[in-house]
Amino acid sequence: MSAQTAPASHRLTRRLLLRGVLTGTGLTLGQRLVTGFPVVHAADDMLLHIAGTGVNQFKQIADKAKEDIGVTIQYTSLVSDDVVKRAATQPTSFDMLDSEYWMLAKIIPTGNMRGMDVKRIANYDKIVPIFTKGTLSDGTQVSRQGTAPIKVSYMPEEFAKTFAAQPTQWMTLIPTVYNADTLGIRPDVIKRPINHWHELLNAEFRGKASILNIPSIGIMDAAMVAESMGTIKYGDKGNMTKEEIDKTIALLIDAKKQGQFRALWKEFNESVNLMASGEVIIQAMWSPAVTKVRQMGVPCLYQPLKEGYRAWAAGLGMPRHITGKKLDVCYEFINWYLSGWVGAFLNRQGYYTAVLDTAKASMSAAEWDYWMEGKAAQSDIVSPTGEKIEGPGAVRDGGSFWARMGSVACWNSVMDEDRYMVRKWNEFIAA
Repeated sequence: MSAQTAPASHRLTRRLLLRGVLTGTGLTLGQRLVTGFPVVHAADDMLLHIAGTGVNQFKQIADKAKEDIGVTIQYTSLVSDDVVKRAATQPTSFDMLDSEYWMLAKIIPTGNMRGMDVKRIANYDKIVPIFTKGTLSDGTQVSRQGTAPIKVSYMPEEFAKTFAAQPTQWMTLIPTVYNADTLGIRPDVIKRPINHWHELLNAEFRGKASILNIPSIGIMDAAMVAESMGTIKYGDKGNMTKEEIDKTIALLIDAKKQGQFRALWKEFNESVNLMASGEVIIQAMWSPAVTKVRQMGVPCLYQPLKEGYRAWAAGLGMPRHITGKKLDVCYEFINWYLSGWVGAFLNRQGYYTAVLDTAKASMSAAEWDYWMEGKAAQSDIVSPTGEKIEGPGAVRDGGSFWARMGSVACWNSVMDEDRYMVRKWNEFIAA
């Protein structure tokens, strides 16, 4: 039996041997023996606590990290607002933060995070330019409405409390996943095309619609609806004036009082359960949630809309207290994360990954064509965990990566009037 075909439990690789021999030594990850394999730290150093939203906290990723680089991952799953609170008030409770970019406007000014050294990121030059230049690969500028990643991607120095206007050596986050979001629908129930955001408030779906209860995201979906209806014309949906906020919230309160919403969801699995149960048939939704509904055998479409998409992005960052060997392990984990296997796994969930080249190398040509090129499936399409979600001939909702990200209208945002907006949003929730 070859090393390639032997079961994992029977393999004795040089890496495992080195782990046993060198645990407890004072050598760092940066040092290497003549074998070329990195030296591995003691068990405590190889344990990483990652706090963040649960959307990409997969056991499979944790298991693979343990197998490939010996890192044990412990996840803390939080709703979006609690990620911000944890980073601001309990920064020593985690080793890495899985944060969305809109959160950084509230997190970085606390001084609790450190800049990520791009010189230590092996695939930094291959990161999609959305994050490094604010463009697609062809140079087309992506929307700047809202908290576009390029606005908050860099810090002027490692422990800064502000953002840099131009790329520097220090990134706030190393990007991991991102997407362009829209409405999810139950086509077996609706049975007609849905082409516009304003359908979310169509009386036809009264009591069967839902919007998410995360102010910085929900307000953006509401703005897409209002603009689609022609009710409000915004200067910048991602940075509303108080008057624009008032009009947007008034629209939501009116819809709520008329019974439009079956529920307001706040967590990924809530949206899945609402759609799969049939309690909701149209809602603001995240692409991986649509994938999960399909895995359950329930028809669900992620509907491209003529007004475009609301986009979001997330990445991994580190609190400033992480130093020494633990810092080295964090960088090793990030480099592994961008090396291909994780990217392919998350692409199959419906996300997009920060380094396309390595993810492509870890996917079959048929998978890449379906998920990224918008081409008809040549064979069964399976989820990250192996369940069939589409058959031959199916085309991904929204088409290719370039069509989808090129149609972004705005990004999740923290506005200048954020406190006022949150107060008004809470009035909507209480109405």
